Amino acid sequence: MSKKTLKRIAEALERMAPAPLAAPDFETADAYVWHTEPDALMPVQNVSRVDLSLLVGVDRSRDTLLENTRQFARGLSANNALLWGARGMGKSSLVKSVHAAVVAGGLDLKIVEMQREDLGSVSRLLALLRGSEHRFLLFCDDLSFSHDDEHYKSLKAVLDGGIEGRPDNVLFYATSNRRHLMPRDMIENERSSAINPSEAVEEKVSLSDRFGLWLGFHPCSQDEYLTMIRGYCDAYGVEIDDDTLRAEAVEWQATRGARSGRVAWQYFTDLAGRTGVALG
Repeated sequence: MSKKTLKRIAEALERMAPAPLAAPDFETADAYVWHTEPDALMPVQNVSRVDLSLLVGVDRSRDTLLENTRQFARGLSANNALLWGARGMGKSSLVKSVHAAVVAGGLDLKIVEMQREDLGSVSRLLALLRGSEHRFLLFCDDLSFSHDDEHYKSLKAVLDGGIEGRPDNVLFYATSNRRHLMPRDMIENERSSAINPSEAVEEKVSLSDRFGLWLGFHPCSQDEYLTMIRGYCDAYGVEIDDDTLRAEAVEWQATRGARSGRVAWQYFTDLAGRTGVALG
């Protein structure tokens, strides 16, 4: 094959290849969502979140995460954070509300949300963020791994591994229902089936160890559940007496078989609709 033919093939392949993704104008928004196929950072103008003051029963986690985030936004050292524990207790809401509070305080901080399924592309995302003058909170909600999932290896480099390491202007926050990001039976299976059980388990659970900050979320009490709803009512101007609220809210939680911040918001959404109060 002649050099001329090879050159033509190379030029054709170059035309077919996608152009490198250019970083967006980060001045247009404070929040972005990472998409793949094709790669794109999409700005989000109106983030779905609640005011930090409406998150009840998570005072210690709130204060710790808020201070850690402020440190990072000020250019100081800060830890990657794993928020783990009970479903519906405000883990992802806390991350988004803390970001809003930090930005409202005059600090420059962008939040970028990526899906667990897209972790394989995280190196491409970091390449975009690394060259920016802004600071970024990289957020992955509901993070967990199955026995045959290789995405956790991609994430290790984000936390503290790899040649390049995590960019100084990127901090990683994740939420999970599992403390070690995988089911207990998966860990036990590794212990029982591996040639060297301790090494097999260590490889899997070492990912959660790379988060410098662990914040646990536990089921709320009935008083906290009712306090959440009363806080929503006061914030949105929904009028209801305490006895009626208690009776309805307790019945609502009984039909759901659970009590959590998410259930409290679902009851309040129904209440607001019945009383003609718009939440938009």
